Amino acid sequence: MAGRAVFPFTAIVGQERMKRALVLNAVSPQIGGVLIRGERGTAKSTAARALAALLPDIEVVADCRFGCAPSRPNEWCDECRARHSDGKLEIIKRRTPFVDLPVSATEDRVVGTLDIEKAIQKGEKHFEAGVLASANRGLLYVDEVNLLDDHVVDLLLDSAAMGVNVVEREGISFTHPAKFILVGTMNPEEGDLRPQLLDRFAFSVHITGLEDAQQRVQIMERRIAFEMDPDGFREQWAEQEKKLSDQIYNARRLLNKVRYTRRDLMSIAGLTSSMNVDGHRADLVILRGAQALAALDSREQIIDQDIVLAAELALPHRIKGRPFQDTAVNAYELEEQLHDVQQEMGAAEPSENAEQSEDAAAEKKKR
Repeated sequence: MAGRAVFPFTAIVGQERMKRALVLNAVSPQIGGVLIRGERGTAKSTAARALAALLPDIEVVADCRFGCAPSRPNEWCDECRARHSDGKLEIIKRRTPFVDLPVSATEDRVVGTLDIEKAIQKGEKHFEAGVLASANRGLLYVDEVNLLDDHVVDLLLDSAAMGVNVVEREGISFTHPAKFILVGTMNPEEGDLRPQLLDRFAFSVHITGLEDAQQRVQIMERRIAFEMDPDGFREQWAEQEKKLSDQIYNARRLLNKVRYTRRDLMSIAGLTSSMNVDGHRADLVILRGAQALAALDSREQIIDQDIVLAAELALPHRIKGRPFQDTAVNAYELEEQLHDVQQEMGAAEPSENAEQSEDAAAEKKKR
């Protein structure tokens, strides 16, 4: 991103669901990525680049080409394990990486390659790093993901889910961490993803151009101001950018402390089963999304509104029986559905954190 001015994330007009999906993945990459579907010119790629630009700097092992986290030796690459087995290492800080994957990417370009000839002749294990290595602990952006080879999409989703890349050739293997925020964008008019691949994206958002004339004027004004003076425009938004960046950083630190009750789990399970959702991936995605929402609000307990807002992102591409465009669900409908589910299972009484629910819900609806 050096040398290229990036439009501020907080200056993007509207598209609140898309922004929420991206921020939640920034707080908790374990959620599993987001697929943004929509027509051209709706700020899809702008939002992905802008999110990467405001993510906090990360600490890395100084001589590691994979950006291994110094504090997580159990996740180190093979090279760091060999070089720093004594625990002595230099630590530096660097920007969170942003990697743009071309549509023409092959499997070798994505996962990397092992030099078998060198291994046989010299006994050296030489690994040529791929895109997954560059994206570790950063954001991997795939425009027109529907035009990628299905096998390559599978590889990306596997790595995003497991957080590790293992390359094996002729009995030789190399392992390195591959934890990244996966953001895929696509225009449905140019073809769709197979249902199996759709389901593996944790969140999915369908966006369209804004209809409100005032908002459309805002978009023009901000874009022109940015093009005329990128640095000056970014300076105007610097305070809002820092506020959101700090919020993400603090939420990441709080995330593992966020608690949930059995009632919360029953509510999520009841919601997904009542909406005829296949499998169990959606349940886990909603739970992780709810935890990330609570962490963003500096809370250590999830509330019903967290479940609703996470479900709004996790369910549209998993509801059976209707075309994608007809499966959009809004927070109000989900609140009603969740309330019905809780009544049926006899859990409609206020949860232990109900006192916080009203304020937190009101605050979230502003987003």
